[in-house]
Amino acid sequence: MSSAAIRLIATDFDGTLYHESGQPPVPPALEQLLAEQQALGVKWVINTGRDRLSLMQGLAHCRLGIQPDFLVLVEREIYSRSGEGYAGWEEWNVACQVAHGEAFVAVKRDWRRLASWVDSQFDALIYEDAYSPFCVSAANRAEADAIHDYLEEYCRESADLQVVRSDVYVRLAHAAYHKGRALAEIGRHLGVTAAEIFAAGDHYNDLPMLKAEIAGHLAAPANAIDPVKAVVRAHGGFVSDQPCGWGVMAGLRHALTRAAQVGR
Repeated sequence: MSSAAIRLIATDFDGTLYHESGQPPVPPALEQLLAEQQALGVKWVINTGRDRLSLMQGLAHCRLGIQPDFLVLVEREIYSRSGEGYAGWEEWNVACQVAHGEAFVAVKRDWRRLASWVDSQFDALIYEDAYSPFCVSAANRAEADAIHDYLEEYCRESADLQVVRSDVYVRLAHAAYHKGRALAEIGRHLGVTAAEIFAAGDHYNDLPMLKAEIAGHLAAPANAIDPVKAVVRAHGGFVSDQPCGWGVMAGLRHALTRAAQVGR
């Protein structure tokens, strides 16, 4: 694990930065730490599976005094801070949309086969949204695990497809677009190397950005699933004994301390 100075901070939202029933949802000490880093020129990106409206609602609930510099939405679309709002990266987002449209031709063709299998096994909700023609909301994590495994097998039929999973929610997406690639693209845009990026997450859809080739400083809160903790530990990252934002704060402080010690 690298100890280079941190120039870009990437945090997942739900379960990592944000705890919906927390009082407050984001620890004030974490907000202050992020504000201090932004004042030093460090950029902050929220890398989430939420769409724009849902994230804005979540941020409004947080009542933060700071704003992220970048957003990665639905694990793939990139937006940057522009005045009081956010502007989409048109070239990237259009290419992403086109690629998904092409990949989803096969999914729409196979929709009945996929839906029939899920319906025959579980009482799960199958639906289509603006980002995927095949989405599933399982009744519990055990059911989601089985559905995840089935769809992983299906994706072996096409190199262009992947399963995106967060808790009991599972959907199909283009394999080339995920949290890791989007974060790497922001880093490339800023001239920031992987060794200068801090990333924190808690669930399956965070795994693509929790890699040494994407971020040199990794962290996971105590509530992270075991596969995430295992990956973070394998890369020499920090796994906190505190949940959500408190764990992220501990991980970020740990990474900043290490980077400062090496930089002396």
